[in-house]
Amino acid sequence: MAHTKQPFHNIDSYISLPRLGGLALSPDGTRLVTSVSSLAEDKTKYSSALWDIDPAGQEPARRLTFGENGESQPSFTANGDLIFLAKRSSKEDAKPEAWLLPKAGGEARSILKHPAGIESVTSFARNQKDLLVRAAGMPNAKDLEHEEKILGERKDKKISAILHTSYPVRYWDADLGPQTPHFYRTELPESSSSDACTLKDLTPGIGANQTESEFTAADSGEFLITEWMVPEGRGSVATGLMRIDLHTGEQEMLLSPDQDYEYTVGKISPDSAKLIYCRWTRSTPEVAPVMSLWLMELASGETHEIAVGWDRWAEDIIWFPNGNSLLIVADEHGHSPIFHLSLDRDKITRLTDTGAYGNVLISPDSRTAYALRSSYEYPAEPVAVELTHLSDLEDNEYARVSELRSPAPRPELPGELTEVTATAEDGTPVRAWLALPESAGPKAKAPLLLWVHGGPLGSWNAWSWRWNPWLAVAQGYAVLLPDPSLSTGYGQEFIQRGWGRWGFEPYTDLMAITDVAEARSDIDETRTAAMGGSFGGYMANWIAGHTDRFKAVVTHASLWALDGFGKTTDASFYWTREMSKEMIQVNSPHNSIANIVTPMLVIHGDKDYRVPISEGLRLWYELLAESGLPQEADGTTVHQFLYFPDENHWILTPQNSKIWYQVIFEFLSRNVLGNEPSPLPEVLG
Repeated sequence: MAHTKQPFHNIDSYISLPRLGGLALSPDGTRLVTSVSSLAEDKTKYSSALWDIDPAGQEPARRLTFGENGESQPSFTANGDLIFLAKRSSKEDAKPEAWLLPKAGGEARSILKHPAGIESVTSFARNQKDLLVRAAGMPNAKDLEHEEKILGERKDKKISAILHTSYPVRYWDADLGPQTPHFYRTELPESSSSDACTLKDLTPGIGANQTESEFTAADSGEFLITEWMVPEGRGSVATGLMRIDLHTGEQEMLLSPDQDYEYTVGKISPDSAKLIYCRWTRSTPEVAPVMSLWLMELASGETHEIAVGWDRWAEDIIWFPNGNSLLIVADEHGHSPIFHLSLDRDKITRLTDTGAYGNVLISPDSRTAYALRSSYEYPAEPVAVELTHLSDLEDNEYARVSELRSPAPRPELPGELTEVTATAEDGTPVRAWLALPESAGPKAKAPLLLWVHGGPLGSWNAWSWRWNPWLAVAQGYAVLLPDPSLSTGYGQEFIQRGWGRWGFEPYTDLMAITDVAEARSDIDETRTAAMGGSFGGYMANWIAGHTDRFKAVVTHASLWALDGFGKTTDASFYWTREMSKEMIQVNSPHNSIANIVTPMLVIHGDKDYRVPISEGLRLWYELLAESGLPQEADGTTVHQFLYFPDENHWILTPQNSKIWYQVIFEFLSRNVLGNEPSPLPEVLG
């Protein structure tokens, strides 16, 4: 695998690295297409282009599209034409359209438009003429012409008001409404001279039931099954599964949520006769959710559990073409491997060893799976997984994985990745990744950064562009990436032991693994810091109020006062199921404000609806007014607050991301390394 020279010593070089996302496989298995995001010429945004990857791994990747505003979401029609989304208008408010690039070659042409923009296009393996389209529609619009008129009036008269009668009203960084998700059906144009497709609305006036939900469409093109938000009253909603006929729009509730269970859609079988789905037990303040896999016979509605006794949470499900088995992706011990499930024997086998897999696709002949694989040693890259001898695999033996020729070579790392394990207070094993600088050793001990992941139901197992440890490693730090209690991939008991006990087992696990890391001969235990974002930010706040062992704490998009967070986040109904009054009182970091004597850097974006800006504002004020670190006579403080008025839960724009890293490293340099203050960019004021 080719490498690009170390980009981690220079943040400009780092944000310029190309980034792969998504895969599409042609129906005959001869073409594999991905999107590659690159830094735009003005360095203020990323733009994606589509690339062909040779499934055989012989030929170099070839760029397919060159649009000024980029292209995304590639997919193939049944006859092998390529469909993608793109804004190719010079208008400032241009909306994404669906474009078709013929299999035979030639220029791409626009085939689908919508006043609000196309969100996704799905074609069907056994239906060569129809497409399923998803876009945001006004509930009271009679047709697309009427919708365009309404949207135009809102724009011309600068109307931004939204009137709500139900919950939720926000999602991550998006204000919900007045438009809601709609499904449309259309027929592919028969020739290049045909006009753009006409959209038929299948879900007029459905309200918010489809908000941010996943769906799966039958290969026959006859129906889809989607997650469906069911109002329960008093601001609560729960998720069930709805079947929608793709000719008539008729709706049939397949699985209704109740006081015990909710459901997550999986995948419809290739013959359109079965559905794999996930069933979740509803969490309580005392009991964590339990996930199980189920199979439904769609004709009869009969269901039964599959993968019985498998103690992992499925993240993706892929049917084999013959419908007899599945590939499943799930977290496991710091990786996210591919598993094989034989339905007739209900036997599950791990197929891959290291790395985190996503966008898994199976070739038509079932001989190969294609995927994007990443880890903390490399960003997403295309690979092929051999599926021809699955029944012959013995215990601890894995399928053969081959790297394909990627449009984005691996960057050269400024250090090495290793693992650390510890034993928690209750005897539970706890593991972590440790990224070490090349120079680290007994004679050149590295300062340590403890980075806590968000979620809290998650794992440090895949490359992250937002929280990348190698930039810190290039600065000379060792970075510890632990999976404490509540992390996925270690079984249900590992989650349960920290459920509703955020300040207990998750915290003591982190301290135990930090003790082990600090005991290494290449780590300087006198120069350490703690960092985290989202739930990791919660843990950073908790750490600051419960120990003074760290020289500095960085808290990003963090939960501070749980009584305020639970009612102001975008999905309060979810969090209030876990956060009882007792849990809030015992586990809220703000109760320990007077104990904080460690310099803290607070970071928050105003467009963060998951952890609202009120959390960051209250934390900042209380740090100044009530923490154990005194202010200077002029009112200044060693604490800092980095505020982004136009960013969300993540800091996504390239130049703001650059500022994010620069401010963190300067803060750590002063407080952990003891260096004199160094100048920050003038644009910060």
